[in-house]
Amino acid sequence: MAKELFAGQKRNKYRIVISKQAVSKKNLAPLLRGHNKILIVSDNGVPTKIIKTITEICKPSTKVFKIILQHGERSKSIQNFEKILNFLADKNFDRTDLIIAAGGGVVGDISGYVASSYLRGIQFIQIPTTLLAQVDSSVGGKTAINISAGKNLIGAFYNPKGVLIDTTALNTLTKREFNAGLAEVIKYALIQNKTLFSLLKKYSLEILSMDHRIIEEMIFLSVQTKAKIVTKDEKENGIRAILNFGHTFGHAIEAHGKYRKILHGEAVAKGMKIASKISYLENLISLKEYQEVVNLLQLFEFDLSLQQYKYKELKPYVLRDKKIKEGKLNLVLLNKISNAIVTNSFDVKNLQRGLQD
Repeated sequence: MAKELFAGQKRNKYRIVISKQAVSKKNLAPLLRGHNKILIVSDNGVPTKIIKTITEICKPSTKVFKIILQHGERSKSIQNFEKILNFLADKNFDRTDLIIAAGGGVVGDISGYVASSYLRGIQFIQIPTTLLAQVDSSVGGKTAINISAGKNLIGAFYNPKGVLIDTTALNTLTKREFNAGLAEVIKYALIQNKTLFSLLKKYSLEILSMDHRIIEEMIFLSVQTKAKIVTKDEKENGIRAILNFGHTFGHAIEAHGKYRKILHGEAVAKGMKIASKISYLENLISLKEYQEVVNLLQLFEFDLSLQQYKYKELKPYVLRDKKIKEGKLNLVLLNKISNAIVTNSFDVKNLQRGLQD
């Protein structure tokens, strides 16, 4: 049974469909009306069957072009950003034309940023094919590319025209990719959604064994949480900042490894452990609550070891965090399970202590 919800305000409102057959003529065709040319952006890790299905729905009423990037975080680069922009210009795309992002977070982020920039803005559709993208990056309108100084430092807030979350795409993921996506699901449970927290604890085995009924509910609860937050705060001026729980250190760990050694979700899992440890050191949560967080992360088989990271090596990336305001780092911490807060009032020494196992 398809689940639907909406995110965004007024003219920026968009529909999100979650089901086993979300990528269908019924759901996609209405989003294509009024567009003469379509560029599908994907990567070579996305099964060709998914791209073929999208292409067949788009044709024959529209002219379809494709750009296939290399799979991986390093494709979210200035070079690829420029390459896609030049392609659009060479093919004479105008403001009535459309981009479809079919892939994981990398594809969605760079496609959205291109859409926001080309001719000062054309429309785009998100068709996320990884769990990470389905529960996180495809919803909320954050678009970005990476530079050597850090992850997602260049980008824009730009909402899609629609989001189609097809859960059958998850069958094509490796176990590692699927598990990494669970980090963002756990994040929603820890920052605001007690129902999701309970579901994760109760059905961990079913989720890890790809029970689609439970997974569809898990995705719905995750997206529902994010949609509620981003609709209240579209430009991250307030509550939306709690969505960065685990990301200050997670992004630092990714950048330190030059985006090669660890997947985003794996880094965020370590980041959530660090943020929870700091929350405990700041007397915001009890030792029992901190252990609950660690136990949940371990339940989903995350490697939480931190001994390979030194604070002085991560510090430059932490201090370039986008949550720094007026020279102060704003940390997302837990006040209790399923309740996150943003604060710049903490003992700086606890940043280093949080890295200690």
